[in-house]
Amino acid sequence: MTEVANVLERVLRVGEGRLLRRLKAYAEAINQLEDDFSDLSDDELKNETVELRERYGNGESLDDLLPEAFAAVREAAKRTLGMRHFDVQLMGGAALHLGNIAEMKTGEGKTLVATLAAYLNAIPSRGVHVVTVNDYLASYQSELMGRIFRALGMTTGCILSGQTPEVRRQQYAADITYGTNNEFGFDYLRDNMAWQTADMVQRGHFFAIVDEVDSILIDEARTPLIISGPSSGEANRWFTEFARIATRLKAGVDYEVDEKKRTVGVLEPGIEKVEDHLGIDNLYESANTPLISFLNNAIKAQALFKRDKDYVVMNGEVLIVDEHTGRILVGRRYNEGIHQAIEAKEGVTVKAENQTLATVTLQNYFRLYTKLSGMTGTAETEAAEFMSTYKLGVVPIPTNLPMQRIDQPDLVYKNEQVKFEQAAEDIVRRHATGQPVLVGTTSVEKSELLSRLLAKRGVKHEVLNAKNHAREAAIIAQAGRLGAVTVATNMAGRGTDIMLGGNAEFLAVTEMNAKGLSPVETPEEYEAQWDAVYERVKAQVAEEAAKVIAVGGLYVLGTERHESRRIDNQLRGRSGRQGDPGESRFYLSLQDDLMRLFNAGAAEALMGRSNVPDDLAIESKVVSRAIRSAQSQVEARNAEIRKNVLKYDDVLNRQREAIYTDRRHILEGDDLRDRVQVFLEQVITEIVETHTASGHSDEWDFDQLWTELKTLYPISLTIDEVISEGGAKLTSAFLIREITSDAKLAYERREESLGRTATRELERRVVLSVIDRRWRDHLYEMDYLKDGIGLRAMAQRDPLVEYQREGYALFQSMMSAIREDAIGFLFNLEVEVTGSKGTAQVTAKGLNQPQTPQNLSYTAPSADGDVEVRNQRGQVLQAPTDAARRAQPPVSAAFGGPAAAPAAGAAPTTRRAAQGQPQGGQGGQQTGAFGQKTPAAPAGPAPVNRAQRRAQDKKKGR
Repeated sequence: MTEVANVLERVLRVGEGRLLRRLKAYAEAINQLEDDFSDLSDDELKNETVELRERYGNGESLDDLLPEAFAAVREAAKRTLGMRHFDVQLMGGAALHLGNIAEMKTGEGKTLVATLAAYLNAIPSRGVHVVTVNDYLASYQSELMGRIFRALGMTTGCILSGQTPEVRRQQYAADITYGTNNEFGFDYLRDNMAWQTADMVQRGHFFAIVDEVDSILIDEARTPLIISGPSSGEANRWFTEFARIATRLKAGVDYEVDEKKRTVGVLEPGIEKVEDHLGIDNLYESANTPLISFLNNAIKAQALFKRDKDYVVMNGEVLIVDEHTGRILVGRRYNEGIHQAIEAKEGVTVKAENQTLATVTLQNYFRLYTKLSGMTGTAETEAAEFMSTYKLGVVPIPTNLPMQRIDQPDLVYKNEQVKFEQAAEDIVRRHATGQPVLVGTTSVEKSELLSRLLAKRGVKHEVLNAKNHAREAAIIAQAGRLGAVTVATNMAGRGTDIMLGGNAEFLAVTEMNAKGLSPVETPEEYEAQWDAVYERVKAQVAEEAAKVIAVGGLYVLGTERHESRRIDNQLRGRSGRQGDPGESRFYLSLQDDLMRLFNAGAAEALMGRSNVPDDLAIESKVVSRAIRSAQSQVEARNAEIRKNVLKYDDVLNRQREAIYTDRRHILEGDDLRDRVQVFLEQVITEIVETHTASGHSDEWDFDQLWTELKTLYPISLTIDEVISEGGAKLTSAFLIREITSDAKLAYERREESLGRTATRELERRVVLSVIDRRWRDHLYEMDYLKDGIGLRAMAQRDPLVEYQREGYALFQSMMSAIREDAIGFLFNLEVEVTGSKGTAQVTAKGLNQPQTPQNLSYTAPSADGDVEVRNQRGQVLQAPTDAARRAQPPVSAAFGGPAAAPAAGAAPTTRRAAQGQPQGGQGGQQTGAFGQKTPAAPAGPAPVNRAQRRAQDKKKGR
């Protein structure tokens, strides 16, 4: 395996030397311009942006403009922050501009490097996104680096959780916008749920620079971004009402049950009882259509789901019972309203059903950008994945000064308790000399254990576990001060430099904020006082840094190896920045998770043979090899999971792009008349072909066909006219031609009665609404399909191929339903037109623009890479978070693996299978454009009164 990795590494490094030479040439060209830019006045420097934009508009490429743009940024940084970009930083900036990942060691100034590529790529005025790992860093970096951009006449924005759409729109309108990956991704999804362009906040995806790119594009890539919300506000009342009705209906008289297929069919007497109870004339008229699904679910809850067999009621909750094991499935719910119907039947609180409204993986979100780049100190181990997934090359940038950090060999102990005791003693010794110590742990629990040991020994220290980002950055920034001891989870503090003696910029910004000065609200006062404050703080820090260097620099102590080598390297990389001295060491035990779960046999055997006391460490190549092997196994497993997530999401991604592109065109005011005409032709073709697919024309059921056409549009042709005109040569093609012609005439009459402007507005709103509802249903179907696709492996079929095939069939089914729904509503909605011809407004029942969705929840990766669910205010929702973590695929299997395949026929499958409904929804009820249930197959007859209904045998519900 290692040999293969080495070969792959060599392949990926082909051309690296050539690229580095090109980057050095850029740095030399920029250096030649430095004196010229130093001579410019502040106004002349700011005017450089205007000139560069003019030249870009006249046809010069960004590559041509790079030397001057970078020279301008370097000069602006010197004047505003007192920082000058080193040559290696110029090389890093050029690597970013060329669409690569710049691998730069910790402390090499990656935040400053980003300003170079961000400024250059903001010249076309298409927006640049700088992606950080948390809100605090986004705010801090946009504030600090914003001073450089303002000196060059550019604007900066910052996207933070909790901002209103109006504020977000302003931030995205800036030349350079900072924010987290989750915020950018959720804004993309929300924009594609908007009902008008004025509600959208983003302005495209031109260029992104991803800070800590390995954390965002690799570690967090297993968790997709999901926006979900309750399906209906008023539904709960109907569940309760129909639960009462269902108790009055008798099986075999009012409805029939097929327990084998788990379906119910409502009979005529049952329909009459329901109509009498509700005081309505016709349950099947369009205004009442949503009620049919409530009726069917209530009957199913009554007849098909038995208490203490299929479910139990405990503490006021309906809990599903696994039919195979008899165990209660905590956190699982039947979908499509069945669970609510059972809750109503049992008289417990009816909980609103949550539905996925929009979703995207981070991989596919970042693939939207025309150009993508990133920065990190540790990308080399994942170079192959960056190339295959994102087409990003990794360019190792040389350090500005030689590395002086000493990486000590690992110390391995027999058990965890002794390991922590020995680590605490080491910290006490270092602390006594004044050497700053940063301790990395793998969990909050272990950081608190070590904290207690240090407190017992009287060592003053700070504990960080990635929960308060603002406090985290403040403490990490000061972790290099004399005598500082910081205990942190391994991921804490990414993106914040640990400078010996303290972080002068950070201290200066903090002092300015304490004075009430802001670069946004009080820019003139801020700029006037900045230099004096910064110089004073810098002198204090330099004095303390000299003392820290004298005692050996920052000591990094790892208490456990992380499952990824990258995370270990990140922790080590906190020490030895910019040629500073430093030291690192890992304390391990055979009880550590990594050693226990992966390949620890050889190490255990060695420790078993060694007659060493528990508190004596062992250094051995066998143990080191075991660790490397274990980490390789875990990394390979995680990469496989990410690859599978991406493979499956790629299927949905193509569909999402098609729907979102269509939606965007509609929002931007495309004239839909031609598209509606095509819809009309396709819908009529599908209906006619369904009714004439078999047999001779003498055997066709024209009454059934005409009844269905009447529910679609006001048909003026009669059956006799068509038969008479077609004669003996009556064909399906002839029928389609005649009926399509009649339907188009009917649509022209409809347009004439409403007016052209009103019809265009009606088309836009109807099609948009239908797309949104059908797309949400489709996401639900695809979710269900993915949940059970692992079973295909048992039939010797490739689950991915089956998912692609069935996913395509579901998409085609959705598109067909969109066309049929849209045409039906365009003809049959009762529309009221107000206003003059040019500014006509249309209103119709069920066509009101939806209010801003309430009670949405947002599922995304957390700071430590795990899944997390938050509400609209950004608060973590613990119960949904726990459920989401339980639902994540086991580490031994991504989709289609053995662990992903539930037992065949498992009853508590919470989607269509639980209700006996066929996949793809063919022939089953699906939610229509405005909440009504409509058949996925061509609609059946729609009787207008009881007499007509009685002429038919019965009505079947799904």
